[in-house]
Amino acid sequence: MAEVELSLVIPVYNGSETVAAVVEDVRATFSSLRYEIVLVNDGSLDASEEVCSRLAACYPDTVTFVQLSRNFGEHAAVLAGLRRTRGRFVVTLDDDGQNPPDQIPLLLDHARMHDLDVVYGRYREKQHSRLRNWGSWFTNAVATVVLKKPPDLYLSSFKVMNRFVVDAVGRYTGPYPYIDGLILQVTQRIGQVEVEHRDRQAGCSGYNLRRLVRLWSNMFLGFSIAPLRLATLGGMTVSLLTLVLLVAIVVDKLFFSPDVTVGIPTVLVCLTFFAGVQLWVLGMVGEYVGRVFLQLHGKPQALVRYERTNHGKPA
Repeated sequence: MAEVELSLVIPVYNGSETVAAVVEDVRATFSSLRYEIVLVNDGSLDASEEVCSRLAACYPDTVTFVQLSRNFGEHAAVLAGLRRTRGRFVVTLDDDGQNPPDQIPLLLDHARMHDLDVVYGRYREKQHSRLRNWGSWFTNAVATVVLKKPPDLYLSSFKVMNRFVVDAVGRYTGPYPYIDGLILQVTQRIGQVEVEHRDRQAGCSGYNLRRLVRLWSNMFLGFSIAPLRLATLGGMTVSLLTLVLLVAIVVDKLFFSPDVTVGIPTVLVCLTFFAGVQLWVLGMVGEYVGRVFLQLHGKPQALVRYERTNHGKPA
């Protein structure tokens, strides 16, 4: 089998109007390079399955199509695609045309020139919605603290990885994957270059508030115990402040304001506050325990319904 220099993984979700144009752009950009495209349909509700299947049939030598049994989320779909790649370098890009294939050589050249494992595309001017932009900013800010991400590194879905990182990331079998968290656990040889970000060709982003919250949860609880440490620190701080206030109240009652009655509303507010803190910490610990239970119970990361390989035969 001839060596593949570049693999492109494209997770597809309701991208029936755009994914064919993305594939054609890739073919035009890399006509002289040995490459492959892996399309992963993540439970789309439109005609994406038919479009992707048709692309795999039209280009059996270069296009592999993977149909998941339902929607598992972008990161699970990307992992399913990474495991089916053969290239020395692997690029992940969106199905909506916002990541121009002609920008990929910039990522590849930077990775080769500086001997990097991963190179992210940093958008010169983002064309996402305000909610998506705010969500990206929040995710990157928290990742800097929780995952020890370099502060100036922008985590985008448009990136190139070498074979070493792809193989290492592909070994993760947990039910709540977060690709960038896995990358940061594998290597520190990471760079970024500025790339173009185009307007979405059709449709709207699949990331709503619920999906963004799920992504944040995977990052917070799946790849760090920092929230538990924060809860411990918060509990110790509140306990210390409570002790100081208790001493202050006793001293005030004995020496300064003996006639003042300690207010019942104040006591009720304090009880309510501490009860809320306890419930928050218990809920967070319960989330950790629940995730461990689901992983031990065998919750699937993703299930492949069928696959059309790049040889044009059903797998």
